[in-house]
Amino acid sequence: MLSDQIKLGVERAPNRSLLYALGLTDEELRRPLIGVVSSYNEIVPGHMDLDKIADAVKAGIRAAGGTPIMFPAIAVCDGIAMGHVGMKYSLVTRDLIADSTEAMAIAHQFDGLVMIPNCDKNVPGLLMAAARLNIPAIFCSGGPMLAGRLRDGRRTCLSHMFEAVGKYYAGTLDESGVAEYEEHACPSCGSCSGMYTANSMNCLTEAIGMALPGNGTIPAPYSARLRFAKLTGMQIMELVKRNIRPRDIMTPAAFHNAETVDMALGCSTNTMLHLPAIAHEAGVEIDLDDANRISAVTPNLCHLAPAGDTFMEDLDGAGGVAAVMKELTKRDLLDTTVLTCTCKTLGENLEGAENLDPELIRPIDNPYSATGGIAVLRGNLAADGCVVKQSAVAPEMMVHSGPARVFDSEEDAIAAIYARKINPGDVVVIRYEGPKGGPGMREMLNPTSAIVGMGLGESVALITDGRFSGATRGACIGHISPEAAAGGTIALVEEGDEIAIDIPNCKIELCVPDDELTRRRAAWVCPEPKIKTGYLARYAKLVTSADKGAVLM
Repeated sequence: MLSDQIKLGVERAPNRSLLYALGLTDEELRRPLIGVVSSYNEIVPGHMDLDKIADAVKAGIRAAGGTPIMFPAIAVCDGIAMGHVGMKYSLVTRDLIADSTEAMAIAHQFDGLVMIPNCDKNVPGLLMAAARLNIPAIFCSGGPMLAGRLRDGRRTCLSHMFEAVGKYYAGTLDESGVAEYEEHACPSCGSCSGMYTANSMNCLTEAIGMALPGNGTIPAPYSARLRFAKLTGMQIMELVKRNIRPRDIMTPAAFHNAETVDMALGCSTNTMLHLPAIAHEAGVEIDLDDANRISAVTPNLCHLAPAGDTFMEDLDGAGGVAAVMKELTKRDLLDTTVLTCTCKTLGENLEGAENLDPELIRPIDNPYSATGGIAVLRGNLAADGCVVKQSAVAPEMMVHSGPARVFDSEEDAIAAIYARKINPGDVVVIRYEGPKGGPGMREMLNPTSAIVGMGLGESVALITDGRFSGATRGACIGHISPEAAAGGTIALVEEGDEIAIDIPNCKIELCVPDDELTRRRAAWVCPEPKIKTGYLARYAKLVTSADKGAVLM
């Protein structure tokens, strides 16, 4: 056992004395030591229940003959961090989580790890750590929040809440209407109830084979989530016994499966940052253009919020991620021979899966669209690519041309939107918000929700070198690469320039002659960094482009 390094021999007597100080008995020390990485805290709704999940995981570990030892991982609530400087600290925590977990796991020589994340950056951060460490590991997320319900019976969620603010500024909703959303949008613990980034990544953790079936969809308040946690605690002991490690599971075929499920579910565009970053740690390279190749043959089967009016609890009732994967196997779109954390193949896991609601999970022969939920666009405005959640774009905005309205920060853009300075047909450009330029690559949920809330969602596009929340809908194109701070073409856009967007043909162009762009490039001077000290300044020096997953080098 790895833990023998801190337990056996006279020379380890000092180490054992400190383990005794923890109250551990000789019997507990003879067992495998299992690290339980808990993201519990009291500020993130998706994490406020993780103490109960961790207790259940530990009970499962003990029942199967292991000794659980918990240590923490940090977490940021993207919704609370949204719209101010705090959002600069969201994406960057992904690497802090991975690095700190690596440090704790190696320093204390755990024999296995159970990762307990739930929200946006904890899931990919801990998957990165698992791939990097490559000791037996398994995931048990906290589960999704229940959908809210307004007084008139309509169901609601966080994306509706953000859009309600736009409606207020448009004059179509008063303060009491905003307050009703405020009181009912988020009714329970758990990751927010739509197919936003947290739930996207929890579902893909299941699809990639690092979590038991049900991880992505069992609601946080359900007792089934506690039973799931106990089973996960038991299963880590089987993985330790068989020495099945993350890189045995997270193979190139498994990542291909995850991207295929991503397209079928209509996941957040943030998966296009996180999957390459996780793959990088596993020694697997993902090309951003793989997304289009997979999307071309993968039908979009689900329209959960924000693309539609159904929620994670509905997907769970319809059979969950397993039912979606079962549909995909009907066209042999998944490699069912891959190993998973059940110690069985994906095909064996799916034997009993069934689509219980063909309206919610469309049969593969009757999809919402013949292609997947995400598209990667390229052109002179994004030579290294950019991404859009095409399943959440209105049909009339799939092809759009319009004048650029240029802003060098999110704050400037949101002020113009609320002041009604954005007109139908415009293309809002928000730049210097990329990984380096932000720094931290903020999500733009406030401006995108304001555009929709003000009734412009079917006539205005938004492009940025920043990124979007999974709650964003509309013609919102992010991850423009190269970013403005790296001298990308987005830095050269001027007010009124025509921008042409063609999502079906995966193109985005700045309609300015090449000689004019050459002149502008020669005159361009990179602005001074917005933040010059602390972690964000160090991050800006080390981070790569969004098309590479914004990994640190």
